[in-house]
Amino acid sequence: MRLRNSAITLAVLVALTPAPGAASDGELRVCADPNNLPFSNSAGAGFENRLAVMVAQHLGRNVAYTWWAQRRGFIRNTLKAGQCDVVMGVPEGYGMAETTKPYYRSTYVFVTRQDRQLDLSSLLDPRLHDLAIGVNLIGDDGNNPPPAQALGQQGIVDNVRGYSIYGDYREANPPARLIEAVENGEIDVAAVWGPLGGYFAQGSPVPLTVTPIQDYEGFAPQQFQFAIAIGVRKGDHALRDRLNAFIDAHRSEIAALLRSYSVPLVEQPLTASGGHE
Repeated sequence: MRLRNSAITLAVLVALTPAPGAASDGELRVCADPNNLPFSNSAGAGFENRLAVMVAQHLGRNVAYTWWAQRRGFIRNTLKAGQCDVVMGVPEGYGMAETTKPYYRSTYVFVTRQDRQLDLSSLLDPRLHDLAIGVNLIGDDGNNPPPAQALGQQGIVDNVRGYSIYGDYREANPPARLIEAVENGEIDVAAVWGPLGGYFAQGSPVPLTVTPIQDYEGFAPQQFQFAIAIGVRKGDHALRDRLNAFIDAHRSEIAALLRSYSVPLVEQPLTASGGHE
């Protein structure tokens, strides 16, 4: 999930929009990663790219990008530096930005080959002690995704294989390597952030099954569902409020966009007791 659930390492500048303070009233200046499908890429093929176009049309502006790899320093060198004004996907309440209300909520999922018929839905499934499990690794600071931490809490370590969320940035779509490992039988199951799993499974030449992780008890304070919002600079309440108005007015269109990218959508967050907040 990169920025969406992690602290992020080593920034790579690809291109810059005009200097801080040079924003035009006719531009929506967006900070984005040029190689991070299904979220964004330099060809504009990600759902965050398409959402940015929708927002810009709503505001009567054109999209202008600052491209920067979503690793450590992304927010500091883009949004906080004034090079751009909007990040299209951050966790609700993200500490380094002002955030809008969520425009979607998704969950971690299991991805398996259909021909294996594993039907996994819980990290408590005893079969996970014997299956080869792939997870994304964020960095060496212990800030790894919830499924990796939950597996470690159960002592499931030796059969877990880590795939860097960053991968080889010279290749297209580095996070896809984890799903490709399921395709080719290198691992039995991937536990991965839903938008990544859903999108790359949809394009797989081998039929894959994507199943939301259904655990709501036993892993506190772990959680597997996250609300995603749009981020602006702290204190930019005017832009935040305009974006909130856009989200309220276009929820059905946003949901249709996300479904077209096979993003698993969760309507409401679930509490540890299994109820709704």
